[in-house]
Amino acid sequence: MKSRLIFVIGGVMSGIGKGTTVASLGRILQSYGYQITAIKIDPYLNVDAGTMNPIEHGEVFVTEDGVETDQDIGNYERFLDQNILSDNYMTSGLVYQTVIQRERQMGYGGRCVETVPDIPEEVIRRIEVVSRKTKADFILIEIGGTIGEYQNLVFFEAARMLKLKYPKNILFVLVSYLPVPKMIGEMKTKPTQYASRSLNEAGIQADIIIARSEYPIDEVRKRKISVFCNVAPEDVISAPDIKSIYEIPINFEKDRVGRRILKKFNLKLKKSNLAAWRELVGRIRHPGQPVKIGIVGKYFETGKFILADSYISVIEAIKHAAWYFKREPAISWLNAEDYERNPKRVEELKEYDGIIVPGGFGQRGTEGKIQAIRYCRENKITYFGLCFGMQLAVVEYARHICHLKGAHSTEINPKTKYPVIDIMPGQQRLVKEKKYGGSMRLGAYKCQIKKGTLAYSAYQSSLISERHRHRYEFNNQFRKIFEENGMIFSGINPECDLVEIIELRHHPFFVGVQFHPEFKSRPLNPHPLFKAFIKAVIKKL
Repeated sequence: MKSRLIFVIGGVMSGIGKGTTVASLGRILQSYGYQITAIKIDPYLNVDAGTMNPIEHGEVFVTEDGVETDQDIGNYERFLDQNILSDNYMTSGLVYQTVIQRERQMGYGGRCVETVPDIPEEVIRRIEVVSRKTKADFILIEIGGTIGEYQNLVFFEAARMLKLKYPKNILFVLVSYLPVPKMIGEMKTKPTQYASRSLNEAGIQADIIIARSEYPIDEVRKRKISVFCNVAPEDVISAPDIKSIYEIPINFEKDRVGRRILKKFNLKLKKSNLAAWRELVGRIRHPGQPVKIGIVGKYFETGKFILADSYISVIEAIKHAAWYFKREPAISWLNAEDYERNPKRVEELKEYDGIIVPGGFGQRGTEGKIQAIRYCRENKITYFGLCFGMQLAVVEYARHICHLKGAHSTEINPKTKYPVIDIMPGQQRLVKEKKYGGSMRLGAYKCQIKKGTLAYSAYQSSLISERHRHRYEFNNQFRKIFEENGMIFSGINPECDLVEIIELRHHPFFVGVQFHPEFKSRPLNPHPLFKAFIKAVIKKL
């Protein structure tokens, strides 16, 4: 295998930034002129992320080729500014399923199939496939969870076996948290020492340690980690809390992590070019006037905490577009269920410069979203509906402009007299048979854009491609009555005549899309529709 592999492993606790570490290291190595790709390994027995609760697990990110993945794939795409495809994502469920199916087909020649070595060997096979297909100089591989959890032991075993197989082509990065207890007031290294020893027990020695903490790590603790974790002091990389994740590559390079990695692989040092990234960070640190954007959804609260990860791609797409116009994104969470309990609360929307209703599933909060959409339409508030947000905009317009009383989506009300949003052909059988996993309309599809529309103005193209994740669509039986009442269908899928984009003529900006444009937004290349949305907000201001 020609690709060099960098495994990124978590210590102490989850949620400390393995995904952004992978993405940032990838961006740094890109800046030295190397071809990069990234792999995410999830220890869940789910075959993919599509059936996971977004409140518990965060956003489901969809690839170009139609696989529902963990949100970290989205971070990889945003930092690397390239598509990450289905081969680059695996779960325990997918790996075990593949091995069991192969055994059922006599793929192992009748021998006993065991967890070790057969599961790790399947993991290795998948990594080698990515190496062959992408021809990447470096593959960064994130192993989900933390060291010491039995769920991911087979993945550490695969990494150990790869080190034995390709000793000069493997590097291990441990991302570990260094707490600063308030009652002590001192940064503690002991949890990281334990994480490092646990990694050693799995037969792996960390080459680089990313020291995550509230504050930058000092030289005293660098030396302490060096001694007890068997790494050079310069291989302990400071990773303090920061305002924006896009600052991480710049922070890492303060400790010359790119040069350290190249040296460990005995590669010639090249000149790094992070100029565009530094310029982006400058805009983030010194934004102009704020734009107040409200997101009306329901996947927010888990106990007493707000889970922004449910809509992370939407949030990042808003930020990308706001920074493009040198504005500060001021994003607020608006719970749709509040508008159902207290309809007068919807008047708070006038305090915002723009409103987004993102994707979602199920009845909870639906009527609250419809009330919010109506308020935006009637009060000329800049509105952008994504997937379900587009479908509910159709429902609202049907009820209050087209006079189709009780109109709805059959997802919410199967017995509605006016099913303006209905299940797609072929999906009804899948739902009836409870074949939910990986069975929606997923991945990239083409869309024909009508000239003279807001959509055409945004894209500057008559044919585009966007990613989808849905089972329901606009019911074309009602297209004529909507058009007669002023709705514009500005984007249509040319293959199945699916309505992809709606907009209103006599409104500053009222656009709904069936697809998920947020999946294709990048910090250095914001999505055209999000740019158009923020531009409309600024124009109104």
